[in-house]
Amino acid sequence: MNSPRTKFYRDKVNSKWMGVCAGIADYTGVNSIWVRLGFVGLIFMTGGTILPFYFLTGLLADKKPPHLYGDRQEQQFWQGVRQSPTRTAREVKGRLRELDRRLAEVETYYVTSNPRLSAEIERLR
Repeated sequence: MNSPRTKFYRDKVNSKWMGVCAGIADYTGVNSIWVRLGFVGLIFMTGGTILPFYFLTGLLADKKPPHLYGDRQEQQFWQGVRQSPTRTAREVKGRLRELDRRLAEVETYYVTSNPRLSAEIERLR
C-alpha cells in the first residue's frame, strides 16, 4: 500500500487549526467533530502531554494534495482500503465477479440469438 491515497496527510482545507484532527478524520473515515472531541478529551486525560505530539504531527506531516480524490465515492473507497485492505479486495473481487456474470449473460443472449456471431466466436477459439 504505497499509493499516495493511503498516506496520512494534514487536511488544511477542513482544518480548524493545523489540520491534524481533520487529517485523522479523513484517514479513518470518522467524522472530524468526533476526532476533535476525542482530542480535547485526550488533552484533559493526559494533562496536556499530548499537545507536543499534535504540534510535531502538524509540522512534520505533509499537506493533503488538493485533488487527491475524484469524488466522495473514491474517498470512501480509499478510506476502506486503509481500514481493511483484505475486506476491500474481497468487495472489489465480488463486484468484478458480478460484472463478469452479467457480461456472460449478455454474451449468451446475443450468441444464442445470432447464429452467425456464434459461428464467428467458435472460429476464433
